Amino acid sequence: MFSPETAGLSSAPLRPWLSLVGLGEDGRAGLAPVALAALDRAELVVGGARHLALVAPVAAETLAWPSPLSDAFPALMARRGRPVCVLASGDPFHYGVGVQLAGLVAPSEIAAFPQPSAFSLACARLCWAQQDCALVSLHGRALERIVPHLQPGRRVLALSWDGTTPARLAQLLCDRGFGASLLVVLEALGGPRERVRATTARDFALSEIDPLNLVALELQAAPEAFILPLAAGLDDGFFANDGQLTKADIRAVTLSALQPRAGELLWDVGAGSGSIGLEWCLRHGANRAIAFEERPERAARIAANRQALGALPVTIVEGRAPDGFAGQAEPDAVFIGGGIADEGVAEAALAALKPGGRLVANVVTLEGEARLAALFSRHGGSLRRIGLAHLDRVGTMHGWRSAMPVTQWRVVKP
Repeated sequence: MFSPETAGLSSAPLRPWLSLVGLGEDGRAGLAPVALAALDRAELVVGGARHLALVAPVAAETLAWPSPLSDAFPALMARRGRPVCVLASGDPFHYGVGVQLAGLVAPSEIAAFPQPSAFSLACARLCWAQQDCALVSLHGRALERIVPHLQPGRRVLALSWDGTTPARLAQLLCDRGFGASLLVVLEALGGPRERVRATTARDFALSEIDPLNLVALELQAAPEAFILPLAAGLDDGFFANDGQLTKADIRAVTLSALQPRAGELLWDVGAGSGSIGLEWCLRHGANRAIAFEERPERAARIAANRQALGALPVTIVEGRAPDGFAGQAEPDAVFIGGGIADEGVAEAALAALKPGGRLVANVVTLEGEARLAALFSRHGGSLRRIGLAHLDRVGTMHGWRSAMPVTQWRVVKP
């Protein structure tokens, strides 16, 4: 149960020894007196090489972040209880190192002194309402992470990886039918090198872009633009496949049965093209999936679909279920689209499922139905048959052509 103590909070007097000081491009000049005092009394100052240069000179010992950052944590924790200052860009808890450090020590040990984030500064320059913008970090992340945010009329703020990001982003927008979009490059915000330049994606020709930049987008879509609908059941054409695909109508019903919730993990067993797991991740930015697929060519196809739809957080486990289940994180939900007839797959998935988790299995064969009926008898849940028909040509006229009915079993683990 939640309590102030379990959250690392206490009514006892705070004794912070770790100061997180947010920096702008104006360095020391932009710091409040209390942040300056925390910096000047520190015995150890930790930050990126750029951050350390912005506050130089300092009398304390300095430590530049290694790669990965976590390699510096032992040295930092060896000073526990003594004054240490960690420098960060803008707000340490907005795509910053603050979250990682808060995982090491309690909040009562930390004093944070944030500055406006790059997002805040960009909105101030553009006079945009930050709460109406999608905020994305492409720093250290795949460019395709922007794809789910490409919605007509939307404003997006994206932190760049380096000076090449704006041009690459402009090309991606053109490739996906958003060439008319406004693209603003905001460089070195808040400092003497600040520069703001605007263009459209299709006319992009900016050069000598500072590596420290943010891209603001006001999206305009052509009629043929690649836009991910917000509803479940994407058109089948969004997924490269070899026919092993849960079709759009059944996929929408299946996702409804799985009941995705924010931050949950799905196991997609017998994933085929990966469509269920990929759409699960599109339902919320914190959702994750593991796709279990036996055939290497299908596993490769899932990886390609994952990238095309936004470099989604789907981990691919190549091999036969249930062997691949060992050592994987416990799922909040499981979908079995293939391999339900294999001995032990459903039982192993149910055993791994968290209490209150949902398992959904779809079959189209008589043998598969018999397996689901046996599972229903043993574990309960619900069974339903889903029948669909689509209009098709019959000579010079039209008629309804029925698809193979799908039998679906759903159970919630006690």
